[in-house]
Amino acid sequence: MKQGYKHNHYVPEWYQKRFLPAGQHRQWYLDLRPERVTSNGRSYTRRALLHWGPAKCFAQDDLYTTKWGSIENRDIERFFFGQLDNSAPAAVAHFADFEFNSDSGDAFNTLLPYMSVQKLRTPKGLGWLRSVLGSTSKNRTLMEMQRIQNIFCNIWGEAVWQIADASKSPTKFIISDHPVVAYNRECFPASKWCSGYNDPDIRMVATHTYFPLSPDKILILTNLAWVRDPYQNAHKLRPNPKYFRPAALFNMMDIQHYRYLSEEEVVEVNYVTKRSAFRYIASPVKEWLFPERRLRSTHWRKLGDGYLFMPDPRHIHGGGTTFVGFEGGGSDGWDAYGRKPWQEGYEDKRLEEHEWRAMEKFKAEWAAEMGSCYRGVELDYGDREIRWSMGDDYHQSECERDRQYLRLPGEKARRRRLKRAASGLKV
Repeated sequence: MKQGYKHNHYVPEWYQKRFLPAGQHRQWYLDLRPERVTSNGRSYTRRALLHWGPAKCFAQDDLYTTKWGSIENRDIERFFFGQLDNSAPAAVAHFADFEFNSDSGDAFNTLLPYMSVQKLRTPKGLGWLRSVLGSTSKNRTLMEMQRIQNIFCNIWGEAVWQIADASKSPTKFIISDHPVVAYNRECFPASKWCSGYNDPDIRMVATHTYFPLSPDKILILTNLAWVRDPYQNAHKLRPNPKYFRPAALFNMMDIQHYRYLSEEEVVEVNYVTKRSAFRYIASPVKEWLFPERRLRSTHWRKLGDGYLFMPDPRHIHGGGTTFVGFEGGGSDGWDAYGRKPWQEGYEDKRLEEHEWRAMEKFKAEWAAEMGSCYRGVELDYGDREIRWSMGDDYHQSECERDRQYLRLPGEKARRRRLKRAASGLKV
């Protein structure tokens, strides 16, 4: 058969090119596990650092080729990924330079399925899927990947979204061979949750998912249950953790914007990207591939003093039940976790009361730690101006409440466990 569609990019070329400056056509490509080969009786380790163009990076021959006896089929690359990679660039660009308009709905409905497939299509993602299936069959894995392609969409659609900005940092975001990254501060890289092909389960309350959109923008998704209550067991599954079900309604107005990351925060994000990669990372600047050399602390739990990826909780509220009516009759409704009125746990009053108490405590702690200015704001597309700050009087009252919380048994020790011994970047 023809050899077209044989060389399969699991991180598309169009995505890689988004991270290259204008006029630059090659990137630094780091192999984290370079192979040792033997040739003519001599053994040596391949070069770990290469300077290649996107055509040669993050690609593997016949990764998506199915075989039926002697017959090879490359329709998955040609049609399935071909369609995704044609529609996704516009959606990624829309959220990288977000402005709510008539294109936002289509962009949302394209980006989420794309991210879900992107998480599955990499060697790490396919390895995870094989382990879940308990099968070594490549054909079965690839067929199942297409069947469950939207597996992560509902969980992410019910998350708190923030688009963080690295434009004020000299260091920009790097990319990896597994660019949709899951981070849980209590799932260390050497833990069972991160070994082999594993990522932290995105349904664990403390798991953040992030996806670099450009050198300066990154989409961060955080489970609502964690923003409401970051004091619970980080490995606990969020409410209503089922993958395949109708999702709660997504509100574009709830996306947090204008969180300007410090250079230290960008380097910490790059460190997580590197430690979560399966084998390869890439960047237009060689030095950005070694974030560990610049950080004074690489303690997994203490990155960002425990809250590197956390959105500003002061924008979060309780409740969240939504009802909609349809033209011609009929209606539907969901609570904040996607449960229908007739489902178990719908509007769980005990959970709501617990989350409210935890959320109020966290908002006071956050205000005392972060100051009166919001770390990310929600955009208002009406006549009102953006609120950049909670105001000095409100901030002082929250600080006073936090001083009361600090008197609780074990509270000071809990906070110390999240604090870095040393912050700032090495010169």
